[in-house]
Amino acid sequence: MTGRKRALLVALVGALSALLPALALSGFTVDDALITARYAHHLARGLGYRFNAAGPVTDGVTPLGWAFVLAPFASGGPLAALAAAKAIGVLAWTLAAGALALAVDRTSARRARFAALLLLPASAPLGAWSAAGMETGVVAALGALAVALPALGRALAGAACAGVAAALRPELLPFALVVALSTQAAPRREREREEGGGEAPPRPARPAWGRALAALALAGSPFVAVAAARLAFFGRAAPLSALAKAPDAALGARYALACFLLTGPAALVAPLAWRSLPAWPRGLLAAVAVHFLAVAAAGGDWMPLSRLVVPALPAVVLAAAHVASVADARATALRIALALAGQLFVMVRVGPTAARVGGERLRVVEELRGALAGAEVVAALDIGWLGAATGATLVDLAGVTDPAIAALPGGHTTKRIPGALLDARKVDALVLLLAEGQALASPWPASRFARGVEQHLARLPGAGEAFAPVAVSGVPHLRYVVLRRTGDPGAGAAPR
Repeated sequence: MTGRKRALLVALVGALSALLPALALSGFTVDDALITARYAHHLARGLGYRFNAAGPVTDGVTPLGWAFVLAPFASGGPLAALAAAKAIGVLAWTLAAGALALAVDRTSARRARFAALLLLPASAPLGAWSAAGMETGVVAALGALAVALPALGRALAGAACAGVAAALRPELLPFALVVALSTQAAPRREREREEGGGEAPPRPARPAWGRALAALALAGSPFVAVAAARLAFFGRAAPLSALAKAPDAALGARYALACFLLTGPAALVAPLAWRSLPAWPRGLLAAVAVHFLAVAAAGGDWMPLSRLVVPALPAVVLAAAHVASVADARATALRIALALAGQLFVMVRVGPTAARVGGERLRVVEELRGALAGAEVVAALDIGWLGAATGATLVDLAGVTDPAIAALPGGHTTKRIPGALLDARKVDALVLLLAEGQALASPWPASRFARGVEQHLARLPGAGEAFAPVAVSGVPHLRYVVLRRTGDPGAGAAPR
């Protein structure tokens, strides 16, 4: 088999290893994906970068620029934008996984190196998040290229991919910088011979410090550019979500530890022949470790399936191939088995539920669309699916798209929303989520709701008289209650 055919076969194996779980879990999504989709829809309509058609321009999408990527596909509405985002994520991750497989192939001549590719089809986080409709699929692809391209002799291209990933996801900046520095130890591309068999004339070697500075500039400048753009347009360098969702150190530590155990990195730790590894795979392991620390410092995440660590998982795969290239075959088998145990546990335990999420969200949209008809201002915590169900102005009780609410004390699910805010915003409908296994009580404020914000609003004096329930969704785990105002929203009838 020629070298080109072999490379094509290896890339195809890597691509299929990524594509198959992505297709199996293609039904997965999260509510935030539809927030970006609504921004994209308004861009497509020429209404500008805003969540509400008649509202202000707000910084409601953490990956700045992602909504513009979706805008050409969003004229049909938020659901059309979501479908495009899912397809783009799967395509990007599939192609990048092919490049990652080529990098695995270059690690050594030992067959054991290919055992690392087993981590791709077993990973529910990689499969589900590539198809979720968030930016995560593209960021995972960039994370894969950031470590694969240096292994293929394209160190600066890898650093640039790491930089773009950090621009989309700010918590990736430490990972990007460590990868950029580590690329200086990656294998260098041999100079090709000129036609006729002569050697290519040697070029002056760039000093090591010059290469390092160039790599760091490529890895860090996109992040700086995005922060500067945010500062210029929105008055703050950090995304609005950082204000709405204040970091919780304890939650972050638990989140990072759980992800560390379930996504594969833990299997590379014990007992690792660190001295036997070249500098490049050591850099990969250091980048992964730094990223888990950054995720812990960021306070973790409320979304399922280890979203924040997904972009670093391709580095884990390549590092595992390097470890397999220097370790005893029995130790390699044990490490891969341990890594697969955590991943398969998640795939079996969470995978089937995750695959149903998208269909259940669409069912809620269809069930409650009629109950929301005629509403002009709707307040809710989960505003993504609402943006697909109604064109009304939405009051984001989490503050993710609303700077005034983001600045209120509390986390994004526990903000102390004053009753007067409902008056001031002329809210004529509320949408609250019942707690797991709970039914709507009579009177409705006696119900048990899922999150602190919703429980707080239900307990405000006068809430039962100001709003009345008109519909409850029938989807288990997503029992949303639609409450419509009983009086004039401008007449001071809101609970205080």
